[in-house]
Amino acid sequence: MSERKRPIFLVVDDDDTLRGRMEKSLTRRGYDVCCAANFDEAVEVAGACQPQLAVLDLKMPGKSGLDLLTKLAEISPQTRSVILTGYGSITNAVEAIKLGAVNYVTKPADADQVLAALEETICEEVSDDIVPPSLATAQWEHIQRVLASCDGNISEAARVLDIPRRTLQRKLKKLAP
Repeated sequence: MSERKRPIFLVVDDDDTLRGRMEKSLTRRGYDVCCAANFDEAVEVAGACQPQLAVLDLKMPGKSGLDLLTKLAEISPQTRSVILTGYGSITNAVEAIKLGAVNYVTKPADADQVLAALEETICEEVSDDIVPPSLATAQWEHIQRVLASCDGNISEAARVLDIPRRTLQRKLKKLAP
């Protein structure tokens, strides 16, 4: 009976396409990959495969990646995890690190970025004196992300943000905070 030599990697994301691509990429790099689409599946899979590494989506239907991070620490304490999200913010990153993630990666991300994030631990300990961004800064960053995702189309961005087009134009005329 031989022992398993390849590291086990848990991939949790509700996006089937991203999860499938990540699984293929990590398998090509020599990992045994276990996948799940949500919190409940991930808890079951993690209990069965006891992964050494994990990439967890922050926003999923039901419980979040932060909830999963906490549960994963109970199920498989040796697992080093990275939080993956399309909603990057300093506040979420700090919370993820406090809960045990070794790093934080924003989408779109590929396997190389996830592996690099696992190697480059943000910090060993997060201090409480990290100041979250101001509301104005957070709003500005969100507007810029939405505008970029709409390819600069102000009308479409205003619809996505659910605000009048003129209001968005006024906000964009102001300098970034």
